[in-house]
Amino acid sequence: MNSQKFTLATIVGGITLFILGYLFYGVLLVNFYNQHSIAPAGSMRTMSELIWWALIVGNFAGAALLAYIFQKIGNVHSFASGARIGAAIGLFMGLTVDLITYATGKSFDLTGMLGDVVVRIVMTAIAGGIIALVLRGGTKKA
Repeated sequence: MNSQKFTLATIVGGITLFILGYLFYGVLLVNFYNQHSIAPAGSMRTMSELIWWALIVGNFAGAALLAYIFQKIGNVHSFASGARIGAAIGLFMGLTVDLITYATGKSFDLTGMLGDVVVRIVMTAIAGGIIALVLRGGTKKA
């Protein structure tokens, strides 16, 4: 495993996931999640209440997972291949976390949970494509 490429891919991927998370959860889909929330009022943190270190570390952990898997699989050398594999990983990660949370918690209704899985697929696909490009970094593979 190339540790320099892994580190760079993790950083770029973590930043990508952080920005996409802000865009999807903080801007574009706020009303969707508010409509499908079944959590008691006041149970979601406001922007000023966020635990920033945990949010940042979580995004970098997701990026590190993708970079690790891509390096172990090999042959993930284009945006398209990274996006395809990233989408599959996002699907299974989203289903795992959201179905368990849906079964055991009171955050979102079924529509909100399924919407979150879709968001996870899109975010992980985009980040996966970018991570694949970073890992390719100068090689001539397509």
